This record gives sequence, structure tokens and C-alpha cells, in this order.
Amino acid sequence: MDLNALKIFLAVAQERSFSRAAAKVHRTQPAVSQAVRRLELELGEQLFDRSSKNGTLTEAGRMLENYGQRLVRLAEETESAVRAVHTLLPLVARFRQRFPDIVIDVRRVPARQIAVEVQQGSLDFGALTFHPSEEGLLEVPVGSDELVLLVPPSHDLAHRGQVAMEDVAREPVVAHNDPSPARERVLRLFEEHHVPLRMVIALPSLDGIKRAVELKLGVALLPRRCAITEIASGRLVALPVNGISRKRQVMLVCRKAHRSHAADAFLGVAQEKPARTSA
Repeated sequence: MDLNALKIFLAVAQERSFSRAAAKVHRTQPAVSQAVRRLELELGEQLFDRSSKNGTLTEAGRMLENYGQRLVRLAEETESAVRAVHTLLPLVARFRQRFPDIVIDVRRVPARQIAVEVQQGSLDFGALTFHPSEEGLLEVPVGSDELVLLVPPSHDLAHRGQVAMEDVAREPVVAHNDPSPARERVLRLFEEHHVPLRMVIALPSLDGIKRAVELKLGVALLPRRCAITEIASGRLVALPVNGISRKRQVMLVCRKAHRSHAADAFLGVAQEKPARTSA
């Protein structure tokens, strides 16, 4: 199932209007209608009652809305997990240098289950961006992430300490064509400040977006950790954007007691020096 089409369907279901949903997901109304129609053809079911003027869902549509919301939440958790892995890689590298014989197995677990599995001993460590409510856990800050404006080093903005939203509005923007929750939050922030974004290119991958910025096709708004290699090598410059760049702390959580020797070794490396937040 096309996740993009599913998100568009959920927008229509929430707004009860194809036109309002089109404005919400920054698509044309025909494109929204086509996405919903593709889902209907794929599922072999009609999702909306076409005789109704207020976007009433059919029984199949209500079922898809229920399961679709779960799928989108899982996709958002996956995106967060990938960013957490980017934050943890420098720590993993330091640990591997010191303990090359210990095998590290990284798994993806829904965020709401991580602390429980650590508490129960199913996992040695978990990476979270919020404080868990479970008892008996130790929290270790290991890094942070923030949304930044990526520009090539020759760009006029590259030597500023930070930029304003109005500066971004004057630039051609290369964006991800997946209407993800993170993308929607950025668009909503610019809309709330009445600052229009000029998105000129939409690409399906982060690597493509970064390469387009390197080729001076535009600028991009991405989490810093998504471009840590390009920033470190000087191929891209990361600039905080006043009003939208908010740092998010990434923490390791583990049990306060009853840890394995390998877990104690990893914890020791993590406590020596938290991963830096900038390249």
C-alpha cells in the first residue's frame, strides 16, 4: 500500500472534504482524488460515500482510517528511530574501538514499548527523546538533534550564525515528496508565521535532497543528523532557523541494576563523553 496515498486519504477523512484536505497536504484537489481512487482500486472497495456532500466514510473507509492511523504512527516512530540511530553511531564507534569482540544488535521497537522492554530485560538499552515513566531506569544523555537549513558552502547565507524564516522564504527549497508528520510540522510553522515557502523540487530520498543542495539547486530543511557526514566533510553547511530550530535531547535508558558485563561496558563509554550535537 502506498503510504503517501494513505496519508492523503486520512487527511480527507479528517477534513471531510477533498478541497480542504488538498490544502492541508499541499496537493491539488485532482491529485488528492486520484490518490484516493488508487487506494480504492487497490483495495477493491469504495472508501467514501460519493452521494454525500460531507465526505462520509463507508464501512471500508472507517476500517482503513482505523488501521491507517496506526500505520502512520508506526512510520513516524520508524523515522524517529532512524534519527536516534544517527545520533548513537559516534557512541557505537567509540565502543567498538575499545571492545571489538562484543556484538551490537540494534532493533526497532515502538517508542512506547522501549522502556518496558528495557525494564523487563528484553533489551539492554533503549534510545528515547522523552523521559519514561517506568521505574528502575537510568537515563544518559547522548546527543541531540535539531532542524536546520542546509546550504552549499558557497551560498550567501553560509557564513551566518543563524537565519530567519524570511531568509528561507526567499530561497528555492528542495523538499521530500512524502507528506510525513515532520514535513507537515515544518509547513504548519511557516503558515502560522505567514511566511510562504517556495518549494521548487520534491524528491523521494534524503540522499537525493542533499545532493540537490550540493549542486546548488536549492536549500533544504532537514534534521542535522541526517546530513552529519556532508556537514563534517564541508560539502554542506547547517544553519539554525530562528523560530523553528528546536533541539531534541536523545537519551539512552537502561536498568539501574542487574545489567550484563557488556551492558556495563557500553554504559561506561556512554557516560564518559556524550556525543556532540554539532559537526
